Amino acid sequence: MLPYRDRASYRAEILRFAHAGLSAGEPAFIALPGDEAHDLAGRLVQPGIQAAELMCFDMSQLGRNPARVIPALRAFAGRHATHRIRIIQEPVWPGRSAAETREAIRSEALLNLALAGAAADALCLFDETGLTPPVIAGAQSTHPQLLDGAAGSPAARTDHATLPWEFPPGFDDPLPPPPGDAETLSYTSDLAPVRKLVEGHALRAGLGPPQAMDLVLAVSELAANTLSHTDSGGTLAVWQDEREMLCQADDSGWITDPLAGRVTRPPDSRGHGLLVVNQLCDLVELRTSRSGTTIRIHLRLPAPSSVPGSGRTWAEGL
Repeated sequence: MLPYRDRASYRAEILRFAHAGLSAGEPAFIALPGDEAHDLAGRLVQPGIQAAELMCFDMSQLGRNPARVIPALRAFAGRHATHRIRIIQEPVWPGRSAAETREAIRSEALLNLALAGAAADALCLFDETGLTPPVIAGAQSTHPQLLDGAAGSPAARTDHATLPWEFPPGFDDPLPPPPGDAETLSYTSDLAPVRKLVEGHALRAGLGPPQAMDLVLAVSELAANTLSHTDSGGTLAVWQDEREMLCQADDSGWITDPLAGRVTRPPDSRGHGLLVVNQLCDLVELRTSRSGTTIRIHLRLPAPSSVPGSGRTWAEGL
């Protein structure tokens, strides 16, 4: 982990870490917000190191739903199973919502487990001046080494989580309840009412038919999981705010696989449908224990084309 304070040290450490790997023939996977990864790639692709693969991503797109990052990293590691690889990523940045930030830190906590057996070195960057102390502390607890950007040298840590999938304190707390005006529906067998409720709400909220169908499919997967793995049915809540449409499924099941929804599993195992849900939705929050499971999915609403009476587009008004 590199908690950085300025862009100069940020870029210098990325270039140092990536160049060392590429020079040794190690493929590199770089995911940073915006155009940063592609901008830095021009300084890395040089004669003598072009044989190693360099993949660059905009993390605000790849990691829009943080649960999509681990599948991408596992696919990259799988393609280069005979090589050591380098991973450079910035999973959280100022401006991410609290829910997105929590899920990104949870994904970081699962990274060692997800890449167990892969020969990989990862550099994870966090803006120490723009992120809150609890986020920085949560990130520190998931990384075995903390890099001092000023000194340019790593210091071994011994107080990080003892289990590679242990979530930092505060990052596995129960989700707040849906608002009082959320539409709710209980289901025990027939999923047609579930689909009808979600589709109707999605279209009224302004989602286009393709997005509405994505949401219906995602909720159907969650409800089908409930019926397949519990005997007491589930409850669905649907609501929206000014930015998103949200659906929450609650049931009595307990998902014991910490990587459910992030890796491919046998068809008869729980988690296969969650992989689909993660690919369809902008954010997925999952909390599970012996007392039951809550899964909340988010889909962003389209931005209004204009603010009435302002004469300016919505984006220009921000």
